[in-house]
Amino acid sequence: MKKAILLLITIALFTGGCKKYLDVNKDPNNPLDVQEDLILSPLETYVSDFVYAGFSPGQGPIILQYFGQVIAPNQLNPGLWSYQMFNADMDGDWNNFYVVCLNNMKILHDKGIRNDKPNYAAIADILSAYTLGTATDFWGDVPYSKAFAGSSNFTPSYDKQEDLYRTVQDLLSEAIALIGKNDIVRPGSADYIYHGTMSQWLKLAYTLKARYFMHLTKAPGHTAAVQADSALAALSHGMLADSNDFKFPYAGDAGGENPWYYAFGQVSTAVLCSTFIDSLKVRNDPRLSKMANPPASGGPYKGRTIGTSLGVLTDYCYPTDYYAGASAYNYIVNFSEAQFLAAEATLIKSGAAAAEPIYQAAVTNHMKKLGVDPGDITTYLASRGALTAGNALQRIMEEKSIANFLNEENFTDWRRTGFPLLTKVQGGLSDIPRRLLYPQSEILTNPQPQQSATLTDRVWWDTTN
Repeated sequence: MKKAILLLITIALFTGGCKKYLDVNKDPNNPLDVQEDLILSPLETYVSDFVYAGFSPGQGPIILQYFGQVIAPNQLNPGLWSYQMFNADMDGDWNNFYVVCLNNMKILHDKGIRNDKPNYAAIADILSAYTLGTATDFWGDVPYSKAFAGSSNFTPSYDKQEDLYRTVQDLLSEAIALIGKNDIVRPGSADYIYHGTMSQWLKLAYTLKARYFMHLTKAPGHTAAVQADSALAALSHGMLADSNDFKFPYAGDAGGENPWYYAFGQVSTAVLCSTFIDSLKVRNDPRLSKMANPPASGGPYKGRTIGTSLGVLTDYCYPTDYYAGASAYNYIVNFSEAQFLAAEATLIKSGAAAAEPIYQAAVTNHMKKLGVDPGDITTYLASRGALTAGNALQRIMEEKSIANFLNEENFTDWRRTGFPLLTKVQGGLSDIPRRLLYPQSEILTNPQPQQSATLTDRVWWDTTN
């Protein structure tokens, strides 16, 4: 019911009022202005459902799990999983990002500034930075600076990705400054994630800064050392424990289920991919049983290989309830990511030996979060061996991708580092994609030169690997 109720609230919030008989009458069911809390709660839900998990009518985040060979539908080629995509496949995601999320984040921000409620404006900035950062990593150049002029500009030009990254950092910097005002007015239960604890939002803002600094280690005009320094400086104020996780809770009742529960549900053919399952098996990773259920048929742990003949769903692995149960959290940004960002940045600045203890702490923390036995953690870390100049980046990114299971950030990490190692799927119609297509709805209503991009074209920061 939560999703249905929030949808009704959002319709009431963001559609115009109607007049009845006399101009002085206003429809109470379609208010023109509402309290900040009534905007914030739906927005947090939509960030989790749509931006992070690709809940219908979107599917972008799920498609990236196909590209990263984490999820594999039990279907024959061709399809999205074998790199057959049409522009219309992105219509729902674009609407989710712009109409549902970014536009209303701008409304919340402006309302917070106008009503002298800086904490609400700060939260809107942080949600905007995350959503915009995700959008530009999906598509490259996208509209932002001219995107919210309403009827005065239905065809906004696209900002360059390099400029969008500056905008993301500016939004986060503004949020940090607004939180620094220490205003006593803050959301309570309307903030489903942090319950109005602004110190938590502050740590998230700094952690996101580090994430987006590290995205640019190989971008034109940037150096890895400078980006690593910036990331480490941000992380000194960022997440310090699992209790800082930016995770969205789901009640698990009818209409309140986690989107990944639906993605792997009874009407879906989605299962875990053999690439993911085999990577855990080959390393004897004790997280295998914590992250994947064994096949219902009773056979060994098995993922589906994309491009092969149809199998039987009960012969494949599904995620455990920790990640895909009806009441599972969505771990949108988590402390483990902060630790791996620190390990990668330290590797760049100081080498493998300096990164080793940070890397080991990150792996250990994720395993403890999943309930892995301490002895098994020690055995696993020993089997992985010490970091060296030759293997450190690969080890860090492999482990980060496991700790960021089902997170679209893994696709960005693969593009910028080349790890985890992937090969194109059987019957793939192209090389592994490096972006998503622009939506058909946008091509028809706001034609721009960037929209000719293909799946294998690289975004601005994607220069190597």
